Amino acid sequence: MDSPLKVPQKTILVVEDTALVLNAVRMILERAKFTVLAAASATEAMRLTEYTKTIDLLLSDVMMPDMSGPDLAVELKQLRPDMRVILMSGYPDGGMLVRKYGWYFIQKPFVPIQLVAKINEILDEERCATKAQIISIRVRDCTPRRQVYLACSE
Repeated sequence: MDSPLKVPQKTILVVEDTALVLNAVRMILERAKFTVLAAASATEAMRLTEYTKTIDLLLSDVMMPDMSGPDLAVELKQLRPDMRVILMSGYPDGGMLVRKYGWYFIQKPFVPIQLVAKINEILDEERCATKAQIISIRVRDCTPRRQVYLACSE
């Protein structure tokens, strides 16, 4: 009998300069079974990435004293192009900053279920895209003239 596929635990780097918010987000994500790296500044986040093999998602505040969230994301994406990015802000027009990069945005304050749902949605998109690419390669190798359309609903 085959064992069920185990979904690997995802690692999220959370960068937030307000300690109360950083700790709350860290607790929410740990309870949702994510591995969480927490940083109180962009500088600390950059140091953490030096010692971490995989970071699946960056969740960063937009406005921070040492470096903005978008600037941090640009730097980290150069080192980790597959990493997903969600920026968060209490300002309603913060989403305008991320559209040109294809990143995601969540407005503060948010409730835990909203944050976890957004993260799962983004990480599921990545998983489904990877799964579709693998199946596409297999189909192409076996039947080059046939197109297969897949929907990921897992």
